[in-house]
Amino acid sequence: MKSGLGATAAAFAVLSLATATAEAAAKTTLKDWPKISSPVAKDPAIEKRIAEIVAGMTLEQKVGQMTQAEIRSVTPSQVRKYYIGSILNGGGAWPEMNKHASVADWARLSAQFYEASMSTDMKTPVPVIWGTDAVHGHNNVFGAVLYPHNIGLGAARDPQLVGDIARQTAAAVRATGITWVFAPTLAVVQNPRWGRTYESYSSDPELVREYAGYYVRGLQGDLKGGASAVATAKHFIGDGGTFNGKDQGENRYSLSEMINIHGPGYYGALEAGAQTVMASYNSWNDVAAGVNHGKMHGASDMLTGVLKGKLGFDGLVISDWNAIEQVPGCERAHCPQAINAGVDLFMVPDDWHEFIMATINDVKTGVVPMSRIDDAVTRILRVKMRSGLFENPPAASPLNGRSESVNNEAERALARRAVSESLVLLKNNRALPLGSVKRILVVGKAASGFGSQLGGWSMTWQGTENGSADFPNAEDFLAAARKAVGMGGKVDYSADAANVDVGSYDAVIAVIGELPYAEGKGDVTFPASLQHSERYPEDLAVVKAVSGKGVPVITVLYSGRPVYANDLINLSDAFVAAWLPGTEAGGIADVLIHSSSGRPVGTASDFRGTLPFDWPLAACPQSGKKADYLPRGFGLTYAKPGAVHTLPVKPAPKGCVAPAE
Repeated sequence: MKSGLGATAAAFAVLSLATATAEAAAKTTLKDWPKISSPVAKDPAIEKRIAEIVAGMTLEQKVGQMTQAEIRSVTPSQVRKYYIGSILNGGGAWPEMNKHASVADWARLSAQFYEASMSTDMKTPVPVIWGTDAVHGHNNVFGAVLYPHNIGLGAARDPQLVGDIARQTAAAVRATGITWVFAPTLAVVQNPRWGRTYESYSSDPELVREYAGYYVRGLQGDLKGGASAVATAKHFIGDGGTFNGKDQGENRYSLSEMINIHGPGYYGALEAGAQTVMASYNSWNDVAAGVNHGKMHGASDMLTGVLKGKLGFDGLVISDWNAIEQVPGCERAHCPQAINAGVDLFMVPDDWHEFIMATINDVKTGVVPMSRIDDAVTRILRVKMRSGLFENPPAASPLNGRSESVNNEAERALARRAVSESLVLLKNNRALPLGSVKRILVVGKAASGFGSQLGGWSMTWQGTENGSADFPNAEDFLAAARKAVGMGGKVDYSADAANVDVGSYDAVIAVIGELPYAEGKGDVTFPASLQHSERYPEDLAVVKAVSGKGVPVITVLYSGRPVYANDLINLSDAFVAAWLPGTEAGGIADVLIHSSSGRPVGTASDFRGTLPFDWPLAACPQSGKKADYLPRGFGLTYAKPGAVHTLPVKPAPKGCVAPAE
């Protein structure tokens, strides 16, 4: 350890031991899938009413209810004509494709779709339900507060914070006339190569389980309230354990590992009453048992046998975006295998009409039994009734159309606190906190602007194609630092530190980071290494430009995953993993910059975050090799400091040669 984190050995041992002890105490190895008791019990009156409605529906009306179309590809009149049961807005879809659509614009479109669904020729009209990916706040909506992505919330280890964020997110969603959220993501990520790592709270299954319960209860409330939204536990199951972290790839874990590693998040969500579950793109090949379950969307033994059977889930199962086309023998708009496997509602964003026609034909020809259709529609109606859609249209919510519900002082304060709690201090050689400094130099591409700070799922799907004007209420780090230093000091900025006299400053803060990404495009594809500076050499260059000049260098890293950064850590006097903090960078300044008296400028005085995942200390870390990782649970504080000596740095290999798992 002397060549690595030797001087922090004592602090590291205490933190690791405490974390390991708590996790061991919380974990009980299950032999089989547990039966979950949901707090949302079946209501005989609701069940009787559902049965009567289903009995009075035509086949066309039933299949329409099983169809979810995207707002760019369906109109209110088509919802009326084809009895569409659900709509969604994908990342980068807005009312009339206006990126800056107001809250009132969203609410108006919601009302149009709802009114269309209630004016069909059905014997009993069934309201449409609108779902959205509000995964770190209402992230598709102009001007909304965006919270840290899940990886940062996992570092905070504060379940009540997660519940509070969910409650605020529900209010923001209801303001736009939407009542269904595709969250929380409950992946227990095992390989940070995966581009969705930041959507995972932690590699600790028990933390994910605890967070799932708090999030679902915070979002759903009593289900029928005007500030409640339906939650979605996703993606069932094993998406965080694909081989080499490949998006939509193959999970090769055993049954016991699937139950005890990848299952707990769903136990927590269902125990809290989650009403919907989204099936996963990945497949599961239980190599140890010689059982290949195939793609989850076609796995009847998992969706019907485990989820609806052993776990006792009575809500609806929704497919992911065009995911049914990945089931062998299926097409984008035709997949009887997925219907028979247990998917109830189909996200066929553009090809919804073709799906309806093909499914009707499958029922008429006996490929899909009517009993399976009736079960799917029953589940869909059950969720709609439980959430109050039949009695209370979205427009009836007291929050409907209120722009202050997506961005207000209380919400910004909550997001700022979440940022402060999520920060993890990996190194601090007496460089932090900054107190009586008068001149600070801020460098790095990520300090000014919002791409790296927000990450993916921010106004657009990948978080790209955005500008500062798209986030009018947000604060980047440069603005936050200037506000924290105040009139008595000066903060200068240089993106690349070129031609800057570093010696004329009291401290340098380098803000670097990954460019935004989401699923697919965010993968670090094997055999590429996990070295950050290999993918972003400009970050290494800017830290090199300011290091060794006699001025303390504090590096703040924005990333959606733990990365190999020994070279950057060595060049820094302090190093902070800030993950993807969202719109309130003031939460970072609160912890880093204190007043001349030593007191914090904001509400946070010290670091409290700890690593939610193991942090790689090698460019090609080997699973199970302890020397290759700084363990989950590590995090320094001002109260318990520890010096970090030079870390070993080996040239990044041209490609990792050993399996990543």
